[in-house]
Amino acid sequence: MEKSKVYFTNLRATPEMTILQKLDKLIRKAGIDEIDFKDKFVAIKIHLGEPGNLAYLRPNYSKVIVDYLKAAGARVFLTDCNTLYVGRRKNGLDHLDAAYENGYNPFTTGCHVIIADGIKGTDEVEVPVEGGQYVKAAKIGRAIMDADVVISMSHFKGHEATGFGGALKNIGMGSGSRAGKMEMHSSGKPKIRSSKCRMCGRCAKVCAHGAISFDEKGVASIDHNRCVGCGRCVGICTFDAVQPSWDEANDVLNYKIAEYTKAVLHERPSFHINFLIDVSPYCDCHAENDLPVIPDVGIFASFDPVAMDIACADMANHQPVISGSMLDGVKHAHTGDHFATLHPETNWMASIDHAEKLGLGSRAYELIEM
Repeated sequence: MEKSKVYFTNLRATPEMTILQKLDKLIRKAGIDEIDFKDKFVAIKIHLGEPGNLAYLRPNYSKVIVDYLKAAGARVFLTDCNTLYVGRRKNGLDHLDAAYENGYNPFTTGCHVIIADGIKGTDEVEVPVEGGQYVKAAKIGRAIMDADVVISMSHFKGHEATGFGGALKNIGMGSGSRAGKMEMHSSGKPKIRSSKCRMCGRCAKVCAHGAISFDEKGVASIDHNRCVGCGRCVGICTFDAVQPSWDEANDVLNYKIAEYTKAVLHERPSFHINFLIDVSPYCDCHAENDLPVIPDVGIFASFDPVAMDIACADMANHQPVISGSMLDGVKHAHTGDHFATLHPETNWMASIDHAEKLGLGSRAYELIEM
């Protein structure tokens, strides 16, 4: 079987060739011109960054891609879905504020930012997962499913639950609505944190299964015999009183991420870009970022998100450890695997293996340096 092509450029720059110019050259070399963008709605799926974290991708990179797509006749927008956890991106309005604060606005990127699952994280489309073993219908932000083409721009870094976060996690987890994220993170059903409940009753109004009732004080509770785990109550509660279980096994979480990625990319043109820079040990969802654990490496582009993620992991694992970083301070029980050393309870190969099984791509790749 022919190996997937993964294109790579390092971060060396000259007065004649800046990093942004190298990015433009990279995507063209990788064959992005093969996609017909004329009059197509194109979603650039990106993590907009939790305010306080400075490791997220700079908007300058996005503008290179936006300028290319607009010149090709595309109707392009940057997008992400709301988060499940408490933070600055859990609803559409706060999420936009965070995006603007981090520099993602039409003036710096050349296009609009659309929060794909709406103001409350409930604007979703249920998408069947062909070959899905753990998810039969993924809950994807509507704006992402409205797009004709999907481009992913991913910051490749460590992750405490999945080992690392690359293209698969950016697309799969990142495109899930709040209910979709709960489905991936939880093997159980949500519960009410009574101290947070404001007795507004909105959760019961969106429950189609009569699972929510109220005590004499008006505090909500969920009957798990009736609850089907749809997550609607999680999305509608603005007081963070409805809590997911956060109890899914890490391997199954990775399998579900792969299946959500399958739902997003199935039968649509897509193209993927990974940035192996500022490799912090934790996700950009944190409101802080730790010292990078390895030196900056470069930028990757491919039509195959599986091949590109494993190429990034391979390249990262060949890098020296930065002195004083979190990776420098732990016992190297997993020699040759920085991400397993950082997060020994994770198994990042689970997402790669399952994604390959689902037909999303191949672990066999040819690295072509530009």
